[in-house]
Amino acid sequence: MKTVSIIYFSGSGHTTQLAESVNRGVSKVAGITSNLIAINEKNIINGRYKNDEVFAALDSSDAIIFGTATYMGGISAQFKAFADASVGSWFAEKWKDKLAAGFTVSGTPAGDKFSTMQYLNTLAMQHGMIWISLGETHYAPNGINRLGAWAGAIAQSTDNIPMAEGDMLTGEVLGKRVAEMVLRFN
Repeated sequence: MKTVSIIYFSGSGHTTQLAESVNRGVSKVAGITSNLIAINEKNIINGRYKNDEVFAALDSSDAIIFGTATYMGGISAQFKAFADASVGSWFAEKWKDKLAAGFTVSGTPAGDKFSTMQYLNTLAMQHGMIWISLGETHYAPNGINRLGAWAGAIAQSTDNIPMAEGDMLTGEVLGKRVAEMVLRFN
């Protein structure tokens, strides 16, 4: 059985919603199991993320999907602590040739989410991973890829703006695509 891990940080629950939709998409593909892993702030000590079990799960996965809220045009500090801690996997090339993808949420339609997606892509490239895009060639203003991003799944949500159904569907599309690509590449 092949495994797709989804690791994310969510400050107020919106990124969790998108992570769960990505996980639903992964779960639609037979022959794939998933790990839904929230970055726990309790694992960040003196600015450094430490959780050997999480890294063992990621190291043994066939694909990793990264997710974080977009704060001030970039990734969250908590996700950055995790990314910095991935250096052990980097030194040992444990993620090399694994599939990778990403998703993010911010409070505005644009919110400079592409900066976050570029960071997630760069993290994957640093590890020698293979980036999987959303794979949608169009966008639907009230449906899949309603915000018009192709690097991964993006969404808009705040405490006053609920997650749009189209954004949730976009997350599912990304998860399903990555799971299907795992089977194709393996």
